[in-house]
Amino acid sequence: MSAVKGKHGGTRSSLLVLATFGFENVASLALAVNLVTYFNGVMHLELPDAANALTNLMGTSYILSILAAVLADSYIGRFKTVVIAGCLEFAGLALLAIQAHYPKLKPPPCSIFDPTSRCEKIGGSSAVLLYVALYLQAVGSAGIKAALPSHGADQFDEKDPKEAKQMSSFFNGLLLAVCLGGVVSLTLIVWIQDNRGWDWGFGVSSIAMLLGVTIFTVGWPIYRIQASQGTSAIIEIIQVYVAAIRNRNLHLPEDPTELYEIDHDKEAVMEVEFLPHRDIFRCLDKAAIQPKSTGQYGRLETPNPWKLCRVTQVENAKIVLGMVPIFCCTIMITLCLAQLQTFSIQQGLTMDTSVSKSFHIPPASLPIIPIMFMIVVIPVYDRIFVPFARKHTGIPTGITHLQRIGVGLVLSCISMAVAGILEVKRKSVAQDHNMLDAIPVRQPLPISTFWLSFQYFLFGIADLFTYVGLLEFFYSEAPTGIKSISTCFLWSSMALGYFFSTILVKIVNASTKDVTRSGGWLAGNNINRNHLNLFYWLLSLLSLINFSIYVFVAKRYKYRPTNPVALNEKDKARGKEELVLNGDIMKNETEDLGFSM
Repeated sequence: MSAVKGKHGGTRSSLLVLATFGFENVASLALAVNLVTYFNGVMHLELPDAANALTNLMGTSYILSILAAVLADSYIGRFKTVVIAGCLEFAGLALLAIQAHYPKLKPPPCSIFDPTSRCEKIGGSSAVLLYVALYLQAVGSAGIKAALPSHGADQFDEKDPKEAKQMSSFFNGLLLAVCLGGVVSLTLIVWIQDNRGWDWGFGVSSIAMLLGVTIFTVGWPIYRIQASQGTSAIIEIIQVYVAAIRNRNLHLPEDPTELYEIDHDKEAVMEVEFLPHRDIFRCLDKAAIQPKSTGQYGRLETPNPWKLCRVTQVENAKIVLGMVPIFCCTIMITLCLAQLQTFSIQQGLTMDTSVSKSFHIPPASLPIIPIMFMIVVIPVYDRIFVPFARKHTGIPTGITHLQRIGVGLVLSCISMAVAGILEVKRKSVAQDHNMLDAIPVRQPLPISTFWLSFQYFLFGIADLFTYVGLLEFFYSEAPTGIKSISTCFLWSSMALGYFFSTILVKIVNASTKDVTRSGGWLAGNNINRNHLNLFYWLLSLLSLINFSIYVFVAKRYKYRPTNPVALNEKDKARGKEELVLNGDIMKNETEDLGFSM
């Protein structure tokens, strides 16, 4: 049954998608910020190992989203992928709750911060259960991240001017759902984990996940459900690269119309996407060179797809290749994020967490500060700033995707610099009060943990600009057949950021092992004896270099020609907004970015 506007899709069905994403974040965000404490305090892993265990888990989850997206786009469908993934994530959380509840399934209680104690690390069958549960949750989370945003965007027709603007609001709403779910996760779930026990915390998370899957499934009758392609668009893109290599010795024709393309008859136009030829990455055009012996393939002859590809297929490959430099420049922001989820939490454990005489905020709840701010800012951004900017720029999203990403990259650089300054202040307090060897939580330093809110605040705003900008950018630019995979470019970027964080921590420790008393900038469990401030400043410097590269890359990026990017000038004068399918317009806008892009 085909979708009918007014009955299927639109804002109504997208709200169910946003609710599902919100409940998934209720279930999972507390893990991202508090699992290091669980690994370190309950499973007795040393701090660097605990931090690396978390970043490896997060990285694996994000990288698996690529496989989930391929299955969603090509075989299973996005709706089924979300349902299956939600069930897997629920199962993983339930297993974590069971392990945390029964003492036989975890190491004996021990104070990891007491230098005289010999704590037993988790091992054997208990370790197997832990990692099976964690990676079940990771696989489920990967499936939801891969398919749910794309399924939500499918509820809108980007060729319809009205629905195109609604889709932009949907992506802003996606971040708002993350924030609302994050508030619950960082307050209720974290408080339960720290005060009622980890078994209760994991149990409530599993219930939240079950509610999310239920809400999503209820919306089945009103969704616009995209049928799976049956073939992988990724394979078609790989075929272009293979064919271009195989045809590398062939001479490119001067007239692009001589390149291979299927007939533009009415039946084909109804079923197949066509893209015009562009004079970029001309080396890939060799994949569409027709053999001289026949001039063209007859209708009854099927060309070898690994030696001859359609022009549209080649253009799709060009689009993906063009997005790779942007993709690479966004890895750095997640590398910085990983530190806020690991070392910054450990900083908070050493500080005074009291809000009043009777209430203490858990350090893992500190990210709620930028999240609360974003809950206020996102509606203002979407309802006030975007319409205002739209009138002046003629861009449906207010500012270009690349501008939005660039602002986030700058703020992440500033956030790391501020984090280094605040770490110097924290350590000076510990030194002045002779508390360098104080036991975290039990002997808090006389400095409020709210000092850390500055770095969280700046990075939270960076999130608002970068991650939503990336989701919109990848979804709007990607070929039709890989919409789910396109949103995974963001998750893949985050995955590499987490993996590189693990590598960078090890490199830094190995490089500074012989020049510091602690055995490395980040070595050991005593963060007061470490040199975390130097590590933060290193990240700030790397972020600045990364941003410079991003500016260079973004200036040269050309938007896909069929991307609805701007308003027709004639219709603007009449007050009517209409989408223009013109790549040159967006190219000019890119050259006029606020930071000289």
